[in-house]
Amino acid sequence: MGILSSMYTGFTGIQGQGEALSVYGDNISNAQTTGFKTARPEFKDQVAKSLQGVSNGMASGRGSKVGNIRTVFQQGTLLSTESPTDLAITGNGFFVLDGSEGRAFTRDGSFHFDKEGKLVNSEGAKVAGFQADDNGKITSKLGSLSIDRAVLDAKGTQGVSLTANLDSRSDISLKFDPKSPDKTSHFASGVTVYDSNGAPHAISVYFNKVEGRKWEWHAMAKGEEIEGGKPGELIEQAKGTMNFAENGRLEEQSIDTSEFNFGKGAKQGQRVEFTFGKDIKSGGDGLQVTQYGTSSEAYKTIQDGYSSGTLSGLRFDDDGRLSAQYSNGETIAVGQVALAKFESPEDMLKVGGNKFKETRLSGQPTIGAALQGGRGSLSSKSLESSTTDIANEFINLMTSQRNFQANSRVIGVADELMGEVINLKRQ
Repeated sequence: MGILSSMYTGFTGIQGQGEALSVYGDNISNAQTTGFKTARPEFKDQVAKSLQGVSNGMASGRGSKVGNIRTVFQQGTLLSTESPTDLAITGNGFFVLDGSEGRAFTRDGSFHFDKEGKLVNSEGAKVAGFQADDNGKITSKLGSLSIDRAVLDAKGTQGVSLTANLDSRSDISLKFDPKSPDKTSHFASGVTVYDSNGAPHAISVYFNKVEGRKWEWHAMAKGEEIEGGKPGELIEQAKGTMNFAENGRLEEQSIDTSEFNFGKGAKQGQRVEFTFGKDIKSGGDGLQVTQYGTSSEAYKTIQDGYSSGTLSGLRFDDDGRLSAQYSNGETIAVGQVALAKFESPEDMLKVGGNKFKETRLSGQPTIGAALQGGRGSLSSKSLESSTTDIANEFINLMTSQRNFQANSRVIGVADELMGEVINLKRQ
């Protein structure tokens, strides 16, 4: 029986090496597959029986078998592309796909937008991500990433922030006259304000020192742009005060009125919040607008309105945030790519199409944003190449070939010995 069993032992070796050849061949055939991870066969020995009981540890081997085909998750090289929707992961994580066969996971980031404006892979599976609200703030809601706004609606200005210094040496005897603001103000600065229809309006903000550490400001608009106004005159639309501390920092600020009544169908009574930084009374440092003994000067003015615009481009950040760029110069976040992290990615199930499925051994995925919770970063206009090393796979092929030949030799020798046994009767 020893000779006959040796034939079966050799057969297990041939069978195992045949499976190994298939694994190495698959690695080589996917040398150019985006996001492909090589696999390796892991062999186990087989034991037939103990020869003299359990105590002495003598056992007869009965060949080998492939116990597991393990996917090796190592980082692939990033290749540059021309498409902004091509994404590559550096570090841990998988893209989350929702398709006709349910949820799957992949490292292949060759995506594009379909006719419905949704980000999909080559098979049409939708890429999952965290949705943004109307103001561009990323929420925790998970869904399909899509570009829903080809046209960005106009937004009327709601806030204006100004950074400046007001000269403490100004003479308080100068009284402000709204009919002649340029001649009766200590300092003036301009800002563009948008009405509810997205039309821009040039606003002049005049500053006057009225006490030792108190200033007034007046926001004036052109008469021809205000409902009921006259061309050539300036009409006050907002005003307020600022109080400074002894060290020149802004101590307190207030808005007395703010009602912009632009014409040509715009919303009436549009309120614009003029702010000069966080003052000391509100818990700030009061350094955005100061009263120092140097010349009055405006350093920066920011407002939050804009006119309508059409989609002109897309951009992905390292954290997977997808931003839409519009012709009016505005950039709005529309979503953030979700990444799934597994405790044991090696135990995930390959299902073809560069996709994986979760299994009981892999554990359930933890889905979150890139650069958070141990997840990697994302690169736009890049794809992760296959991790196949051709030279190494050919060495594995040759080694497996020799092992295959050696096991076939075992069967051949056992066959010859069986022939000798059969010939004993003839002798």
